[in-house]
Amino acid sequence: KTDMTTNNANVRQPAADKNTRADRIEGCLIGGAVGDALGYAVEFIDYDAIIRKYGKDGITEYKLDPSSGKAIVSDDTQMTLFTAEALFSKQGDEVENIYRSYLNWLTTQRTTYEDRPKDTGSTLMNRRELYANRAPGNTCLSALSSGIMGTVTDPINSSKGCGGVMRVAPIACRRGLAEELDKLAAKAAAVTHGHPLGFLPAALLVHIVKAALNHPDGVSLRKVIRGSLTYFIRIFDGAPYIEDLSTLIQKAFVLAANDESDADNIPLLGEGWVADENLAIAVYCAMRHSNDFSACVTAAVNHSGDSDSTGSVAGQIVGAYLGAAAIPDKWKTDLEMIDLITAFARRLEKI
Repeated sequence: KTDMTTNNANVRQPAADKNTRADRIEGCLIGGAVGDALGYAVEFIDYDAIIRKYGKDGITEYKLDPSSGKAIVSDDTQMTLFTAEALFSKQGDEVENIYRSYLNWLTTQRTTYEDRPKDTGSTLMNRRELYANRAPGNTCLSALSSGIMGTVTDPINSSKGCGGVMRVAPIACRRGLAEELDKLAAKAAAVTHGHPLGFLPAALLVHIVKAALNHPDGVSLRKVIRGSLTYFIRIFDGAPYIEDLSTLIQKAFVLAANDESDADNIPLLGEGWVADENLAIAVYCAMRHSNDFSACVTAAVNHSGDSDSTGSVAGQIVGAYLGAAAIPDKWKTDLEMIDLITAFARRLEKI
């Protein structure tokens, strides 16, 4: 039985000390949720429409849900939390635990809170806010509905959508060897996304986040990401499409160093609906705005593509680098499930 209970998931936790590993893990999870919530309001709106609706700078503040008064998150943060919950188990195979946790998420998309299964051992299954359809990815829904767990060696489909990369950041927060965690992330993404460009970006993201969590003071995020890419290529040497992914991330490096606007640069990396483009956009925004959390997430959502997912991944990276203390309070105050996100971050720091 999976041990996933907690007594304090509904209690706002005291802030972690600034610039500690605990603070950075909290920054990763909160940062991802912030980018997700900000981008969710404009996920299906093109850039010109965003500018017309929100002004020349695009969306820069939450659009609060009228019924709850909160900035609501999408399936990106929902599934990220279910990834984290799977990691809390000390029994069984980690990938199978992650798969079962994703099946729990699928249940929340198919039933109501009142009709939920009881005594599952899952904290998340008892959280009313998670019983909400927030534009869940069709690939995740169809793959998990099949009754088959996809693997890297036996892919369930040929999808390279971003639904695998956007949910795996908690894996970087678990202690362990970088190579081990990178491969776990690839396997976790391959549960639903079978194309190499659907699961390899997940592995690279986890390496980047782990390096950001552990970087020495004074080391730039650009250097952290460049080192992560080099190591990642060595681990996955010979993997299909590894050169395609590397080339796109290298393009993000070049664009982040030029003098053009984010609005001009981001479309050159794609729209973020597929995992490699999603990670490239997030990496670009994190490097371009590595010391300004707000600038990073607003850049990451103001484009014509998958705004909540690019915002989420960018927020995870820069949040891990800067820590929760560097995230302005305005992003935390009205964020849906901030108590649960903080509590899960604290638990991740201990495993």
